[in-house]
Amino acid sequence: MTPLVQAEQAVLGAVFLDPGQLDHLSPWLRPDHFYRPAHQALYAAMLRLHAEGHPAATANAGEPVPLAWLTDTVREASTRTRGLTASHAHALVAACPTPVHAPVYGRMVLEGAIHRSVAQHAIRLHQAARADGIRGEVEETIHHAQILSEVLTDLAHRWGTEPRPLPPPAASESPVPQRQPVDEKVLADEEFLLGCLSVRPDQLLDVVGWLHPVDFADTGHRHIYRSLGALHHRGEPIDQLTVLWETQRRGALADGTLDAERVLRICDPLAFSGAAEYFGERVVQASLVRTATAAARQVRALADTESLAPGRLIGYALHALGPLDDVRRRWRTASAGESDPVRPGGPRGAPPPAARIDAARARSRLADATASVTPVAAPCTALPSRPTHRSPS
Repeated sequence: MTPLVQAEQAVLGAVFLDPGQLDHLSPWLRPDHFYRPAHQALYAAMLRLHAEGHPAATANAGEPVPLAWLTDTVREASTRTRGLTASHAHALVAACPTPVHAPVYGRMVLEGAIHRSVAQHAIRLHQAARADGIRGEVEETIHHAQILSEVLTDLAHRWGTEPRPLPPPAASESPVPQRQPVDEKVLADEEFLLGCLSVRPDQLLDVVGWLHPVDFADTGHRHIYRSLGALHHRGEPIDQLTVLWETQRRGALADGTLDAERVLRICDPLAFSGAAEYFGERVVQASLVRTATAAARQVRALADTESLAPGRLIGYALHALGPLDDVRRRWRTASAGESDPVRPGGPRGAPPPAARIDAARARSRLADATASVTPVAAPCTALPSRPTHRSPS
């Protein structure tokens, strides 16, 4: 028998021995917090009889509890489940060490319910994300992500803590999500998007507000997107060679993440042409499903860690959902067709100001050879003063 089941028995036995303990339990402990169905039915019956003013519930402290309290509770609970007898109730009474410790036993039951509830909703989110990934949708994923967030908030209030995201203090307490296989269609959408942006860099303004490098499943695609954004921000020209040079400057070629042939193929102006905004939405959609799957796995691993206190479990779970909330907000922006306000420096789609272009090119040019030579100090000899004007010829 697990400690959780023993705690459930102790709570029910304490209420059988002292119905007044329900005054301390009923505000925060619900029947569905119990794991066993029979225990759920008994506790629900106790709450109902207590609310209806059963004589045992109104008895003064120290008075013997009438036997009717036990028999009436079992009779009421039998309408919800089968197999309950008076001997079962007597066994629960015998399992209670001290009736006045009922609130402590109830906290144990609630702690088990928190772990169980978080795990169940994380599983549902994971299943919804997998189904949406197959269907190419996100509605179920967003729905179950919202439910999980609301459940965590409710459990935090019941436990008596604030629902705040809490980063794990050690890597060992934050399970690392497994690397997920990426659909070939997603990779194709990412390549097409990068190709469209290479051909028409002005389309970066259509997606940069809600499409982030982390949304790309492929690491090489993230580097190319960053390179495109950097070139466009500095006002430098964008073509196959400039993108290749920028990825090299960022170390993507040296560490083997990309190779020159791949960069040139993705940025080939003859291979891609289309609306970057459409493919950007598809990339963010795939990122949302992928992030939800990873978050669900991480929350499930946290919930399965029995040694994790409920307050920390809720805080760590909310922290794990943080990246998902960010992608969800950006997905809503993308799907609604909203765009960022026009940035200072010119209307939407206009080229960068000439001053910014000159400054960017100055940063990219090598310094003059004479600028790198340290000037030699002249000897301290008196020189004749130069005339301040020329004599007329």
